[in-house]
Amino acid sequence: MSDQRKQLLSGNIAMAEGAVQAGCDAYFGYPITPQNEISEYLSRRMPEAGRVFLQSESELAAISMIMGAAATGMRAMTTSSSPGISLMQEGISYLAGCELPAVIANVVRGGPGLGGIGPAQSDYFQSVKGGGHGDYHLAVLAPATVQEMHDFVYLAFDLAFKYRTPVMILSDGLLGQMMEPLAVREPAHLRLPGVSFERGSWALTGAAGRPGRCIRSLLFDTHQLEEHNRDLQRKYARMRKEEVRFETDRAEDAELLLVAYGIPARICSDAATILRAEGIRAGVFRPISLWPYPYAALGDLAGRVKRMMVVEMSCGQMIEDARLAVAGACPVGFYGRTGGNVMSVDEVVEAARKECAEAER
Repeated sequence: MSDQRKQLLSGNIAMAEGAVQAGCDAYFGYPITPQNEISEYLSRRMPEAGRVFLQSESELAAISMIMGAAATGMRAMTTSSSPGISLMQEGISYLAGCELPAVIANVVRGGPGLGGIGPAQSDYFQSVKGGGHGDYHLAVLAPATVQEMHDFVYLAFDLAFKYRTPVMILSDGLLGQMMEPLAVREPAHLRLPGVSFERGSWALTGAAGRPGRCIRSLLFDTHQLEEHNRDLQRKYARMRKEEVRFETDRAEDAELLLVAYGIPARICSDAATILRAEGIRAGVFRPISLWPYPYAALGDLAGRVKRMMVVEMSCGQMIEDARLAVAGACPVGFYGRTGGNVMSVDEVVEAARKECAEAER
């Protein structure tokens, strides 16, 4: 396939086709709005490609099936939306504890509880702080375009196998449903160097002719469990060093920095254009890896701007990591919409004006 080929696809379908192209061996999932197009599409495409598709009886079953497939070295993936992801948290903790590679995509909807089916970013805490039990992290990627919905599946599988860890793609209901042109690229353009999907010395592939292997997270010896946790932390430290991803837009000379991920980052980019036309030098900082979070990069910019404003489709969750990064170097304001509502460009512009007026007092 050529880099020049383009298709008009929704974010959900782009992610689903990205999974097929990235070599997903097995998909297990349970229906929930607003991600149903992914499983519907894969119910056809995975068998066409000679791969495994199974609609599980629940989200609990889906994440358990992911664990079984991942333990054999398969590239396994599931997708869901907020309440379904909540049900998967114990299994996600088990995946992390067993050091099994897997890809989990959350097309976020408004909450808490069943909430509604409109887009939201209110699962940030659950995703980046560890929604299950124990000292663990997921690598978390936040796409902002249909193109990234497709491409980040490649990246997610690569990170999962590079570090033997579950990886989450944190999307939302708007990005899942909207349609944009997708450039279908050669896989070589999207892969991390040096990542192997060969079933390594850890995978359960049958013990004929070799010693048996064991994958488990249950360690009754307290010293052994502590050392296992320290091994995990060493892995996470390496990820913090090597896997931080972010983008900036007109941040070099910004006096006001808008900090946002996903769809709000795109809205902030348009808002920054309007603000600059009014004489307010606005820029945008977009975290792409929500974990590991780009603390150092954002902290460096904090010493050069007068003020920051975090924009989220939530009541304010990523703002806590932004404030940690800034460490008091400049004021950090907030503007958010919740309940499935998406802020407009004009709303962000007006909130930014107020932030700048507050700074001048």
